[in-house]
Amino acid sequence: MRNSTRSEVDPFIVMDVMEAARRAEAQGRHIIHMEVGQPGTSAPEGARAALARAMDNDPMGYTVALGLPELRARIARLYKEWYGIGLNPDRVVVTPGSSGAFILAFTALFDAGDRVGIGAPGYPSYRQILRALDLVPVEIETAAENRLQPVSGDLAGRTLNGLLVASPANPSGTMLDRAALGDLVSACHAQGAAFISDEIYHGIEYETRAVSALEITDECYVINSFSKYFSMTGWRVGWMVVPEDQVRVVERLAQNLFICPPHASQVAALAAMDCHDELEANMAVYRRNRGLMLDGLPKAGFDRIAPPDGAFYVYADVSHLTKDSRAFAAEILERAGVAVTPGLDFDARRGAGTLRFSYARATADIEEGLTRLARFMAERGSAV
Repeated sequence: MRNSTRSEVDPFIVMDVMEAARRAEAQGRHIIHMEVGQPGTSAPEGARAALARAMDNDPMGYTVALGLPELRARIARLYKEWYGIGLNPDRVVVTPGSSGAFILAFTALFDAGDRVGIGAPGYPSYRQILRALDLVPVEIETAAENRLQPVSGDLAGRTLNGLLVASPANPSGTMLDRAALGDLVSACHAQGAAFISDEIYHGIEYETRAVSALEITDECYVINSFSKYFSMTGWRVGWMVVPEDQVRVVERLAQNLFICPPHASQVAALAAMDCHDELEANMAVYRRNRGLMLDGLPKAGFDRIAPPDGAFYVYADVSHLTKDSRAFAAEILERAGVAVTPGLDFDARRGAGTLRFSYARATADIEEGLTRLARFMAERGSAV
């Protein structure tokens, strides 16, 4: 059967790594997971309890396309709590994960052939979703001196219909400060380009609070999710904040593309937003793990890293160790029993010389993983 050219997207390599790790575990091996970008914890206990109660009395049918009104109102209140922003709940759109939000945003804002800027390294599904929608991803090669974030000067000479930025970013964990984010917003507005801010890792910050694009402008799309800070990856529920004149546009698309976000997930998400103590306990684990990684990775031989401002990743330059990060990751999995992600997922040109390490799992796993990595590197060095 014939396939469309739009379907010719690259595989998500980290999912292939996960499958290789699963096969190794099926053979009885104990694998330390540093590849997957998800918390090692379940949804908060209060969220699971709220859903159990609701399922006794609610058939969990369709909700309205924009999401449960009480969840939209609670998300709007989050912006007051986190950023001091008074947000109209009508601007909040609940989505089937952040992935659903990207599809809605790209479909609402762009026509086939439009050019959308994305930073490299960056989350690989940005460019693949854009390509699947007949849009043109324009990869902006970011510099180490800018901590692998795009800056306004990178837009000079480029014709763009939109720009998507992420802060904290995946895979680097680095953030844009208010001035840098504001400069990017201004540069986009100057050429009539749409600005999309991926804020999925907000809440997972270490030394400085992440800045929301909504603190700078209302003329943007902001995308977030319950996957990371709220520890609800598999529940597939996220949200998007859009300008008031965009709400009906997005609603029509959501009605037809998704009908509604998962009802059960919305119920759990609403309760999760008030599970502060449990969520902050998760943050304590990430802080501890981050410290272990920043100490242990250089000792193991992965010493070309930038300390992450947020999220739960360390992105390492391993170009002095390999010219094929995919083969190197496979070697680490086979010999050390540690699953890590090749940088090719995030940067097609430079990713052959980079790896991403996730530290979202339990601290005991991180400690064991670092021990294994140190042993692997020592053995590899002695064999050279």
